[in-house]
Amino acid sequence: MDKKAYLVLEDGTVFEGYSFGAQKDTIGELVFTTGMCGYIETLTDESYFGQIVLQTFPMIGNYGIIPQDFEGVCSVKGYVVREKCDNPSNFRCKTTLDSFLKEKGIPAIYGVDTRAITKIIREQGVMNAAICSKIPSDLSEVKNYKIIGAVESVTAENTAVYPAENEKYKVTLIDYGAKRNIIRELNKRGCSVTAVPANATAEEILKTNPDGIMLSNGPGDPAENLFQIEVIKKLVGKKPIFGICLGHQLLALSLGAETEKLKYGHRGVNQPVKEVAGTRTYITSQNHGYAVVPQSVKKGKISFINANDGTCEGIDYEDLNAFSVQFHPEAASGPHDTAFLFDRFLKLMEEK
Repeated sequence: MDKKAYLVLEDGTVFEGYSFGAQKDTIGELVFTTGMCGYIETLTDESYFGQIVLQTFPMIGNYGIIPQDFEGVCSVKGYVVREKCDNPSNFRCKTTLDSFLKEKGIPAIYGVDTRAITKIIREQGVMNAAICSKIPSDLSEVKNYKIIGAVESVTAENTAVYPAENEKYKVTLIDYGAKRNIIRELNKRGCSVTAVPANATAEEILKTNPDGIMLSNGPGDPAENLFQIEVIKKLVGKKPIFGICLGHQLLALSLGAETEKLKYGHRGVNQPVKEVAGTRTYITSQNHGYAVVPQSVKKGKISFINANDGTCEGIDYEDLNAFSVQFHPEAASGPHDTAFLFDRFLKLMEEK
């Protein structure tokens, strides 16, 4: 029988469950994701750095852990599920969820009412929490927890090259915590990718002589990345640019817009996004807690909005050969509704 464990919210609410994964305590920002599948990609999405991730889908682990589906390095602080599966069934499975979390040093809890926890976050907003073996008498450490140095913690240390079989274009990807499927989507379209660390200067990026520049997804508060914002300012207008998620936010900040923290963010593979200039609504994969403030957009035009809450989901900068989206067109896992945006990026490079 697994040991008892507790999920303690910063407001003092306690949920009793059972421990699995690494046997240690942890503190993080508690967020929920609504995906029915894709827990492997969630656990290895570096945009979750510093966060305790709760899965709203009731059973997790039923197809085990498949290393080929990893999107990056496991960067979560903790994991919360209703029910874990210890006997996965999938021909690609290499190990169990529990074994993976133990190997990565990630503490987790199961047997808690994830529906009730999700309702608390939706009503009160994202809050800090602890997964622990004993209920703490003092919650000051939980309340004071803050995610800092997020991008610096997850970006690659060195430049890496991912060649395409039939190269048409060269793309430089600035890695703020990039999902691997961004590289796969570019490769299969004939784009060789040079991924550079987030601390690369504008001069170093332009020295790679790219046909276009990708700004990747990543974790944390976008406004904290002052160096990266200054770098983008020097790149805008020089090469076609495509930004995704954090890259979308940083591009907007570099052009004078502002960002804000959402009440509980958008995390899952079923977020509806409406095309401003058309009639289409797309179902998208998303993982972000911040958004661009629509009224602050001084340059460019908002291209997509969230159909649920009206937040900014995309901006076009036609005069600068740049565009960006808040959602994930590479969608691993998730719907492929918006994969055409990669083709749009190729068209920009072709025209340039």
